[in-house]
Amino acid sequence: MPMLDGKKLLITGVINRESIAFEVARQAQLAGAEVLLTGFGRARRMTERAAARLPEPVDVLELDVNEPAHFEALAGELRERWGRVDGVLHAIAFAPEDALGGRFLETPPESAAMAFQTSAFSFKALAAALADLYPEEGASLVGMDFDAQVAWPVYDWMGVAKAALEAVNRYLARDLGPRGVRANLVSAGPLGTLAARGIPGFGDLAEAWQRQAPLGWNVEDPAPVAGAVLFLLSDLARGITGEVLHVDGGFHAMGTALAPAGEAAAERPAATADGPEAAAGGSGTAATDGGATGSGSGTATDAGDAPAVPEPAGAG
Repeated sequence: MPMLDGKKLLITGVINRESIAFEVARQAQLAGAEVLLTGFGRARRMTERAAARLPEPVDVLELDVNEPAHFEALAGELRERWGRVDGVLHAIAFAPEDALGGRFLETPPESAAMAFQTSAFSFKALAAALADLYPEEGASLVGMDFDAQVAWPVYDWMGVAKAALEAVNRYLARDLGPRGVRANLVSAGPLGTLAARGIPGFGDLAEAWQRQAPLGWNVEDPAPVAGAVLFLLSDLARGITGEVLHVDGGFHAMGTALAPAGEAAAERPAATADGPEAAAGGSGTAATDGGATGSGSGTATDAGDAPAVPEPAGAG
C-alpha cells in the first residue's frame, strides 16, 4: 500500500515547479494522497499553472495568512470538499527587505513583527483554523524551517522568526498531541528556489554547504527534503512530534568546514535524489516555501515578485 494512500493533504507554498512544496505535492500524489494547494493575489495564477503540471492537476484555494477571514473560508471549503484533513504542509515565510541583509540593528519593530506574523504565527493560525477537521485517528502538521540554533549572515530577523517557528512547533505539539495531531518541522539546506535566490549572499551560503556537509548537498534537488516531509505526514511517523528533522547533508552536525575554502563540490559528490528543485513565494503580504527564505513584498507564500527569503527550506 502506498505510504500516503487515501490521505487528504493541504499544501501551501507552491509558486512554481521549483518550489519545495511542488515537489512535496508531486511525491504525495505518487504516494496515494489527494492534494489541494493554496495561493493568493497575483501569485495565485503562478500556483495554478504549477498545479496543472502535477501528475494529477489540482485546485488552488485562496489563502493569505495575514488575512484572518481567509482561514475561516479555507476551513469551510475543506469541510465541504473533504470533511477532514489528514495533513498540512506549512511552507510560508516572509521578511521585509529592511529586516534582512545585515540591517539587524536598524530594523524597525513593524518589520520584525511582520516577519514573525507571517513566518511563525501563521503556523499556529493555520493549525487552529483546521482543528475541527482533524480525524479522530489524528493528523500531521509539517512546517519548513531553516536551522535557528545559530545566527546566519544576512538572515537577521528571518532567523529570529525561524526561532519563533521552532517554539510554535513545540507548543502545537503540546496542545494538539492529546488529539493525536503531530507537529514537526523539516530544516533543509539551501535550495535554489525563486525565493532563495533573492536572499543577499545566497551563493556564499550554498558554497559553505558544499564545504561542510559530509554527504554533500545539491542546491538544485528538493527531492530529499520532500521525501522527509512525506515521512512526517505518513503514519510511519505516528510516534514523532515536536521535532525538527534536519535534511541538510549533515551540515548542522559538523563543527566546521570539512574542505578548505575554494575546494569545489566536484571533489566531494553531492547527495542527490530523483526529482525537481524547490521554492515558493508570493505577492501580497508574505512569502512561501519557508526554509532559507527571502524577503519580499506581498502577503504570504514563498518566492514572488520581490526579493524574497523563503523554505529553506529550503530553505521553508
